Amino acid sequence: MNNHSINGKSHFPSLVQTIPITVGLLVVSAAFYPQGLATAQEQPGCFARTRSGRLINLNQICNFPEVVTPPSGTAVLPGAAAGVYQAPIIRRHQGIPVVLATFNDSQPFPMMIDTGASGTVITPLMAEVLGVVRTGRGLANTPSEQNVEFDLGEIISIEVGGAMASNLTVAIAPALEVGLLGQDFFGQYDVTIREDVIEFRTRG
Repeated sequence: MNNHSINGKSHFPSLVQTIPITVGLLVVSAAFYPQGLATAQEQPGCFARTRSGRLINLNQICNFPEVVTPPSGTAVLPGAAAGVYQAPIIRRHQGIPVVLATFNDSQPFPMMIDTGASGTVITPLMAEVLGVVRTGRGLANTPSEQNVEFDLGEIISIEVGGAMASNLTVAIAPALEVGLLGQDFFGQYDVTIREDVIEFRTRG
């Protein structure tokens, strides 16, 4: 992702008018954090464990009855052709499909797929669990505000249903409660949103 400098600040133009800040509840369950959550034997309830070992209490947001957890968030569904990756839609939020994305080969998070968004945005909770180091500041417009500053950070990899992108610069939005995948992730694929899956087809 190309950033531009304005008055000494990193500019994140790809997010302009694409960040739905009021996107609803963060969908979190024990199934989404098989490696990042403390086990029931270690700690009762729903907790995320950061890289430093600190537990984050998620009891207030773990119980979300609309979520349907797929058997595997990274498996290519049967019938997919070579170069075609399919990710189950685990739910929809205001018509926007939500899939399970694996960050840095270890941590699954629910993420919205917005084909109109250029940049990927993560939540502060995701940044903490992933141990994302802030690398700068970026400017972006939201539906309600102009030139809002966001922290920027680096993600090693994001994988959805076998489709993958590496070394991404992402924005960390304080008011965002559900992550958002943008064109910087799926720009190398032709994306088809079906009733229950999202298909990523490698461009030949």
